[in-house]
Amino acid sequence: MGKLIRLELFNFKSYKGHHVLRLGDSYFTSVIGPNGSGKSNSMDAISFVLGIKSSHLRSAHLRDLVFRGRVLRTSKINGDGSATTNGVNGHAASDDEDSRNNTQERNDPKSAWVVAVYEDDAGDELFWKRTITNQGVSEYRINDRVVTAQQYNEALEAENILIKARNFLVFQGDVEAIASQSPRDLTRLIEQISGSLEYKAEYEKLQAQQEEALENQNFTLHKRRGFNSEIKQYTDQKNEADNYAKKADERDQAIVTHILWKLYHFQRVIEESGAEIQRHQEELKEQRRGIEKYDRALDEAKKDQARFSKDVSKVERAIKKKEKDIESKENGLLPIAEKIDITNRNLGKCNSRIADISKERDMHASNVKQASKDLKVVEKAQAQWKAEYQKLAEQEGRALSEADLQEYNRLKEDVNKRTSADQIKVDNLSRQQKVDEENVKSLKSSVDTFEFQVERLNGELTEITERKRDTEGQIKQTTQEINGKKKAFNEHTSERLRLAQLRTEKDEKLQEVLNKLLEAEDGRKQNERDLRLKFTVADMKRMFPGVRGRVSELCKPVEKRFQTAVSTVLGRNFDAVIVENERTAIECIRYLREQRRGQATFIPLDTIQFTTLNSTLKGQHRGSRMALDTINYDRALERAFSYVCGNAIICDDLTIAKQMCWEKHNDVKAVTLDGSIIHRGGNMTGGQGGKSDVKRWEDTEVENLGKLQEKLVSELAALPEIRRGASEEEVLQGELTGLGQKLTFLQEERRAYERNQASKQKELAHFQQELKGAKPKYQQKLRELQELEASLDEYYNAVGAVQDQVFANFCHRLGYSNIRAYEVQQGSLQQEGAQKKLEFSTQKSRLQSRIKYEQQQLDETKSRIRVLEDRSHQDGALIRELRKEQESSQNDLDALMVELDQLTEQSEQVKSKHRQKGEKVAEQRQEVQKRGKSVDATLKAISSLETERQLNASGRYTLLRRCKLEDINIPLEEDSRSLGQLPLDDVLQTDVDAMDVDEDQERSALLPSGVQDYGIEIDFDELDEDLRESDDDRVEAGLLENIKNLNGELENMAPNMRAVERLGLVQDRLKTTDKDYEDARKRAKKARDDFQTIKEKRFELFSKAFTHISEQIKPIYKELTKDAHLPMGGQAYLDMEDSDEPYLDGIKYHAMPPLKRFRDMEHLSGGEKTMAALALLFAVHSYQPSPFFVLDEVDAALDNANVAKIANYIRDHARPGMQFIVISLKTGLFQNSEALVGIYRDQGANSSKALTLDVSITVLPSYTRRNIGDLTFATVA
Repeated sequence: MGKLIRLELFNFKSYKGHHVLRLGDSYFTSVIGPNGSGKSNSMDAISFVLGIKSSHLRSAHLRDLVFRGRVLRTSKINGDGSATTNGVNGHAASDDEDSRNNTQERNDPKSAWVVAVYEDDAGDELFWKRTITNQGVSEYRINDRVVTAQQYNEALEAENILIKARNFLVFQGDVEAIASQSPRDLTRLIEQISGSLEYKAEYEKLQAQQEEALENQNFTLHKRRGFNSEIKQYTDQKNEADNYAKKADERDQAIVTHILWKLYHFQRVIEESGAEIQRHQEELKEQRRGIEKYDRALDEAKKDQARFSKDVSKVERAIKKKEKDIESKENGLLPIAEKIDITNRNLGKCNSRIADISKERDMHASNVKQASKDLKVVEKAQAQWKAEYQKLAEQEGRALSEADLQEYNRLKEDVNKRTSADQIKVDNLSRQQKVDEENVKSLKSSVDTFEFQVERLNGELTEITERKRDTEGQIKQTTQEINGKKKAFNEHTSERLRLAQLRTEKDEKLQEVLNKLLEAEDGRKQNERDLRLKFTVADMKRMFPGVRGRVSELCKPVEKRFQTAVSTVLGRNFDAVIVENERTAIECIRYLREQRRGQATFIPLDTIQFTTLNSTLKGQHRGSRMALDTINYDRALERAFSYVCGNAIICDDLTIAKQMCWEKHNDVKAVTLDGSIIHRGGNMTGGQGGKSDVKRWEDTEVENLGKLQEKLVSELAALPEIRRGASEEEVLQGELTGLGQKLTFLQEERRAYERNQASKQKELAHFQQELKGAKPKYQQKLRELQELEASLDEYYNAVGAVQDQVFANFCHRLGYSNIRAYEVQQGSLQQEGAQKKLEFSTQKSRLQSRIKYEQQQLDETKSRIRVLEDRSHQDGALIRELRKEQESSQNDLDALMVELDQLTEQSEQVKSKHRQKGEKVAEQRQEVQKRGKSVDATLKAISSLETERQLNASGRYTLLRRCKLEDINIPLEEDSRSLGQLPLDDVLQTDVDAMDVDEDQERSALLPSGVQDYGIEIDFDELDEDLRESDDDRVEAGLLENIKNLNGELENMAPNMRAVERLGLVQDRLKTTDKDYEDARKRAKKARDDFQTIKEKRFELFSKAFTHISEQIKPIYKELTKDAHLPMGGQAYLDMEDSDEPYLDGIKYHAMPPLKRFRDMEHLSGGEKTMAALALLFAVHSYQPSPFFVLDEVDAALDNANVAKIANYIRDHARPGMQFIVISLKTGLFQNSEALVGIYRDQGANSSKALTLDVSITVLPSYTRRNIGDLTFATVA
């Protein structure tokens, strides 16, 4: 292998201009230099020229690798050669320097390049060059020939320089990263070295394709097996279906025979019953003629009784209303009396308070008067004193002679001349002293006044606070008393009202029930057919959960006046049965047929079809409404009631109905409240056709009313007697009113205290603020005055010395100690006068302040008296209004009592007449019952026959309907209508127009009911003679048993009737699936083979590299860790977690330093980790080694002993084919080098520069190898 002989740099990072790093012929070269000189930039240059990306060279962009002079001049060079920008002494550069920097920045180079000169085995030199162009992109050249990046990498790989593996470059920090890397990171490193990583993407892709192909193959295999199983299954089902069809034909014929047998006997009973009914109806006509007179008399008696019942109810309601009014008036009088009493007490308190405040007003007025009087006395004394003072000054004054006076003046002028300067200062200071004394007196007076006001306001606030606290205590106590009284009052009132209301409600309900029972007809009876239908529906409800009930039971008119109209609208659906679904309806029909329980129409909620309601019909007329809106029903049954009611409307009278149908052109059925109908076709029907159905609603109500009457009577008997605690409630009400007034007064008083307190606090804060500002001023002025007086004394003393000298002879001759004694005698009277004036002024000021304060208090008391007088007038007016209201309420109460007495007498009279009418109704009812027994017997016989006739007709219709629904073909006569024309919505009332007749129910009993045969005539020729002769249940049981047996066999067979169709489909799909399976199997085999091939390649490459590294790491680590004392060295090995596919899991690296037990890598010391990591790096490099190995400060964490071991290892292994280039600061490492490349910083050129020294041929007489690190390099040309 060749070697790297030199490196040329041009404007690369910290290297300005062209620089050459000569590596020479040595195989162990060390790059040294101080921190910040740019050693690591030489490592970056080697990496850059070998094609490493800029992101691995501590730069984000290629342009960052170009030399930048401005940055270097204003930056600090770090230990790794990078630059940190800052200003001079840590501050930003000045404007001049910024200007220079900007000029330099424009002159900075825009491109850079690095050339690596490599000598191959043949001795030829190869020039590898990588350039950063002005555009900031890379340009690659080999021997000055431009090539692509791919060609550049291929040329490097030809020399075994693997850029992707980077096993020949160890940057700063790589050793620590390798020592702390995880097993999976180590696996990835070996994959990069071995080249197996290039197959990873293809490996994962083929693996996913293999899994997908296998999954697809399994899916088609399972699908194929499923189709085979289905073919076998459908073949068996086809045979079962053929047998089933034969057995079904036998069953159908047995059903037809059974139906013909039942239809034959139904037809026979219908004909016989019709003839018998005709005979009984003739007898009933004769009986009816004799009983009509008594019925009319009973109806008249009932009407009279009902009229008096209404009168009784009306009078009793009026009595109860009057009693409530009286009670309300009585309860209203009590609060009025209590309010009058409380207001009187408040008025007394208010007057008492006015008297107390009036006394306080008089006291303040007296104080004002007395203070004014004292002020006049002081002023008079001051005037008298002034006169006496003037006289005394004249008496005590000592007169000088004219010569003495002239001499005094001359000497005075002499003194003034000699002390003119001091006199001027004395005069100025004296004037200032007077001004300051006045200011001090003024400030002292203000301070005294403010202190007096603060003290006064504090006292008043204390008093107000105590009064407010007492008032709040009273408010709290009063509130508690009010709550207790309210609770007791509410309990008494609520209990009394509850009992009264409960008794009133139950009395009203009982009276209403009694009135309804009196109005109802006690002799009403249900006919046998209705009872039978009712019991039948009840049985079906128990047997079939989906049965809801009859339409008449599930709805009720919202008002009684709608009963006739609603029953007319329902018509033939009145007794229809509502069920959940069609299946339930079919089961109920089968049950009725088998049990011979008659016929019924069923409305299934899930399949019923109804017309959407026409919302435009609502609101067209006030007397018209939708029929559906006049009934109450469960909303879950809305579909059924929408069907039975449709768009029918109910009108108040026939006129409105005509207007809705004809004038407004609404195509609807209109029904009036009396039962008249305007059909959609325009025809009209009138009469009493719906009364029977209305009575059926009333029958149910009568039963319920009877039960409700018994319940109400027992509840009334159980209620306790109402004892009206009016007196106690009145007392509580009065106490509550009084406490309320008291609470209002206390709250108003508290608010007054609060307002007064706030005002006083505001005033106190003002005076305190004033005092706070005035006191410092006073003290400051006082100190200034004292200082002024001291200065004045000094000047006085200086002037006095001159005066004593000048006036010495003058004073001696006149007998004065000095001239000042003479002047004092003359000025003492003036001083006494000033003192007296000050005393008079102080007394007058104090009296004036007192007068002002007392006048304020006087005005305040007058204001309070005015407020209390206004309140007193209001209370007086309120008392007068309350007494008027009390008198008016008492008059109203007397009038109500009189009206109550009159209503009580009227009630007794009406009740007496009502009892007489009741007795007459009972007599008439007995007469009707006596004569109605024979009619009832005949009606019962007719009803029984009619019921039997209708039951058979219903049975016949049900069988025919069943044949239509179940598609059963029965033989018919030639002129018969087909079963397809049979209607499916018929009910027990077989006469479709039953609701449209004008006759009542009793009269309708005289006429035979028609039986509808729907034009269908059965051909009974196929029916055997023995089946025609007997209608015994045993015959039917035999027929049903035969059908049951056939059905049982069919049910047990349960064939799949679509088996033949499904069989053909499955066979076609099986052919397609067979083809799909074969294709999937081929694809799976190909995917498996492709994956196995790439897997073997990846495994082979990885295993080859792992085996080599694992074998080399043991001796390398041993060589690195042994020494003279430990010749065996340490142990290191690699452990593979997955031997089948090792690249999928991690590889653990274990190292045991000499004389140390086994521990995980993270538990080793820093130096031990570094040695282990270096051993791993050397072992990795030994696999497909590159011609050179560049190490950047790998000895940073090692001590001297370990550094010496690393140096010995490199020196021993440095040879052709293994060139070491080491960047280091450790002497122990680079002193063993064959050549040294020194990097230093040229501050003048603002650039890094290089020096080369061949240690192997250099003679150093004054240095040894141990101190080679201290060598100072000389510049080499």
